[in-house]
Amino acid sequence: MNLADAVAIILWVGITFYALFGGADFGGGFWDLVAGGAERGERPRALIQRSLTPVWEANHVWLIFVLVVLWTGFPSAFKAVFTTLYVPIALAALGIVLRGSGFAFRKSVEALEARRALGATFAISSLLTPFFMGTVAGAVAAGNVPGGGNGDPFSSWLQPLPLLTGALFVATSAYLAAVFLVGDARRAGHPDLERYFLRRALGAGAVAGLAAALGLVALHGEARYVFDRLLAEGLPLVILSAVCGLALLGLLLRPVRRGPMRPLAAGAVVAVVWGWGVAQWPYLLPTSLTVDAAAAPDPTLTVVLVVFAIAAVLVLPSLGLLYALSQRDLLESEH
Repeated sequence: MNLADAVAIILWVGITFYALFGGADFGGGFWDLVAGGAERGERPRALIQRSLTPVWEANHVWLIFVLVVLWTGFPSAFKAVFTTLYVPIALAALGIVLRGSGFAFRKSVEALEARRALGATFAISSLLTPFFMGTVAGAVAAGNVPGGGNGDPFSSWLQPLPLLTGALFVATSAYLAAVFLVGDARRAGHPDLERYFLRRALGAGAVAGLAAALGLVALHGEARYVFDRLLAEGLPLVILSAVCGLALLGLLLRPVRRGPMRPLAAGAVVAVVWGWGVAQWPYLLPTSLTVDAAAAPDPTLTVVLVVFAIAAVLVLPSLGLLYALSQRDLLESEH
C-alpha cells in the first residue's frame, strides 16, 4: 500500500462516518417534516429535538474532514468534482446553512409564525440536502465527471442513476434516524413513540430497499465498470449489507424488540459505502482518474497522514465521549 492508497482509505473512513452520523441527522429532520400539524407532531418533534440538540453540529464535522482530505490529498479530483457538479453541491451547501440556521433559531424565537417558518426551513432542508449530496455521489459513480473537470453542470447529474442515488440517500437517512429514534424513545420511556418510529423504520427500510434495487438497474446501464466490480470484488459487502438489513428487520418485527438494532443499521450502511469504494477502485472518478494519478505529492500526503493520526488521538475520543454522554442523557437538556 502506498501513501495515496492510505489517504484514500482515510477519505473513505470520513465518508463512512458522515454517512452514518450526518445521515441520521438529516433523517431526523425528515421525520420532523412529515410529523404532521403542531398538535399531532409535538411529541415526535420534541424527541427529535432532544436527540439532535447535543450532537447535530458534531455530526457534520465529518463533512469538513472529507472536503479537507479530498482538497489536500487529491486536488485534481477535488477540482474535477467541483467544476462539474457545482450546481448540486451549491444547493446542498445552501441546504446545510439554512438547515443549521433553522434548527438553531427555532428554539430561540418567540413569535409563533417565525418559529413555524424556521422549523419548516430546517425540515425541508433536511430533505433536499441529502438528495443533492446523493446526486453528486451518483454522478461520480456513473463516470459523469471528467478527470480534467469542467463537465456539463446539468446533464452530469440530471440522469437516472444520480437521481435514484439522491432518493436512496434520503431514504437511507430516514431509515437510520427512525431506527435510532426507536432506541431513544424506549430509553425515554415512551412506548407509543417507540411504536411510532418503529412503523416509520419499516416503511423507510422498504423504500430504501426499492431505491437500491432500482439503483442497481441504473448502475448496470450507466456505470458498467462499477456494476461489474460490485458483483465481483464488492459482492461480500453487498451480502453483508443484506444480512444486516434482514437481521434488523427481524428485530423490528419481534413483539419484544431487543438486540443490536443500531449496530445492524450502521453495518448495513457501512457495507454499502465500502462496497461502492471497492467497486470503483482504483479510480476516484471512474474511469477517468485513478487514486495514484489524482494524488498530491508524497510530502503532502505524509502531512495528511500525520495530521489524521493526531486528530484520531485528540478528536475521536472527544466525539466518542460526546455521543456516549448524549446516549446516557448525561448532558444538560433544555427539555
